[in-house]
Amino acid sequence: MRKEIIINSSIGETRIAIVEDGKLAELFVEQPENERMVGDIYLGKVVNVVKGMHAAFVDIGHDQDAFLHFSDIGETLTEYRSFIDIDSTYENSKSKSERPIPREGQEILVQVIKEPISRKGARVSSELSFPGRFIVLVPNSDVVGVSKKIDSIKEKKQLKGLIRAIKPNGFGLIARTVAEQKNEDALRADLENLLKKWKKIEKKLKQVAPPALIYKDAAMASSVIRDLFTNDVTRVVIDSKKLYREILAYLEDVAPTLAHRVEYFKSQKPIFDVFGIESEIDKSLARKIWTPSGGYIIVDHTEAMVVIDVNSGKYIRGKEPEETTLKINLEAAKEVARQLRLRDLGGLIVIDFIDMTDSNNKRRLYEEFRRELRKDRAQSSILPISDFGLIEMTRERIRPSLLYTFSEPCPTCDGIGRVISKSTVLTKIERWIKRFKTERSEWSLKLAVHSSIADYITDGFISKIRKLMWKYRVKIEVVKDDGLRTDQFKMMLKKDQTDVTDQFLS
Repeated sequence: MRKEIIINSSIGETRIAIVEDGKLAELFVEQPENERMVGDIYLGKVVNVVKGMHAAFVDIGHDQDAFLHFSDIGETLTEYRSFIDIDSTYENSKSKSERPIPREGQEILVQVIKEPISRKGARVSSELSFPGRFIVLVPNSDVVGVSKKIDSIKEKKQLKGLIRAIKPNGFGLIARTVAEQKNEDALRADLENLLKKWKKIEKKLKQVAPPALIYKDAAMASSVIRDLFTNDVTRVVIDSKKLYREILAYLEDVAPTLAHRVEYFKSQKPIFDVFGIESEIDKSLARKIWTPSGGYIIVDHTEAMVVIDVNSGKYIRGKEPEETTLKINLEAAKEVARQLRLRDLGGLIVIDFIDMTDSNNKRRLYEEFRRELRKDRAQSSILPISDFGLIEMTRERIRPSLLYTFSEPCPTCDGIGRVISKSTVLTKIERWIKRFKTERSEWSLKLAVHSSIADYITDGFISKIRKLMWKYRVKIEVVKDDGLRTDQFKMMLKKDQTDVTDQFLS
């Protein structure tokens, strides 16, 4: 399988696409006003303890208090448990009765393990961990672990011996998948970098009062490179020179053998256009997705769960109804598994496949769906097909799905529907300008947008539209037009007011 990482950095957002055999598999998006929080560490204060929920609420300085479940207190490495082999002597020494229960007003150091979603605050843990390139450092722990994704028993045993040899007192260590075949010097160098981070945290703790951000984890692009740029990735292509240099410098330090696979994208055309990703995003994030033989699936979000419906659509081939239904369901299972990864859907998910009567066909569909889910890094739990043709499952949720990243509540319908976010509209405008500049020599344009978008892009001394003008060497006059929707814009040539919007939309 050919695997690539394509990174698009714009003023409105940074997007990272994981492409497998030329097809979009995963998409990560980070926006300036909605930066990634997972991995960040806060000194917070407990504001409420609800023993009936087995949880406490912690003020970390955000609008919504963070949620701290008792299971995330005092039990080492809760979030990593399903990925590692824990040293049994340490595991057996712990008991649930040893977990302390926080008290109201108590200051507590916590780490974000799940992003805030909708009206829910971030989920946090008092068990801290610092992922490096090859190892994970766990303060105040004795855990020794090795990634379960390393298949070789001999390699696991060797890595566990290396980890024990370099483990400092008072810290646990876990060897990551990319640590395979690495020597002690490489692991020790990674450990030293992580210990430096911990010392900075200890120093800062003495200088601040809660609530306070103590440690900010790597930005989205850097974390993807750290966690996902492994030997099976053939290349990384980046359209930002600044980000390209940063990633190259990081790799030269921790993984010099991979540095030659990083490429700077020099074309004036938008990078996601060239790699066919933009059209993939538009098609894949639609409510209705067609499957190869003419069936389709519908994806709907509700407050409680995600519901996916499978339909036969245009597919009418096949002599037997059961044979036709099985083919549609098998294609849908493959596409549903892909959509779960791509949209980053989490929580409770119910999939309504087309009913089948043959128990062997039901079993085949279930096993096929399970095989497809093995490609997913997120943990999931799946139940067999019910008598109603439903598959119920849960999927690990760490951050909001892409629907909530690319859209925001509609002010007209009070949040029942969704509209494209302002930062995404800005990114669309930037892509339009980039396409325009590759083909036209005019340097003066007029941009018409809804007043809320106009305020967003012109706000501040160094506004977003001014940055665009500097970046692309073009003069843009912004005019307000409330006859346009918030997701629409018009581009006109300043010299004769010719509307050229549609010429460069895609």
